[in-house]
Amino acid sequence: GPVAETFRAIQGAVTEEYVRSTQGVFQFELSGDGGGTWYIDLKSKGGSAGFGKPPETADVVMSMSSADFVKMFT
Repeated sequence: GPVAETFRAIQGAVTEEYVRSTQGVFQFELSGDGGGTWYIDLKSKGGSAGFGKPPETADVVMSMSSADFVKMFT
């Protein structure tokens, strides 16, 4: 779905430079289609993004509809 596609695109765009400059873990609590807990880890080596709880405690937790998430990142 659109949420999973958005996270795949984010994962593909993560670079060591983003990780070095950001140093944050973002958790998204999404409601609606494709909802659930998702994360972007821009703190751990290599960075990562995907479904489920982040590998480290989140620095920021955002709750929104999956539709708003997709709009925000596209």
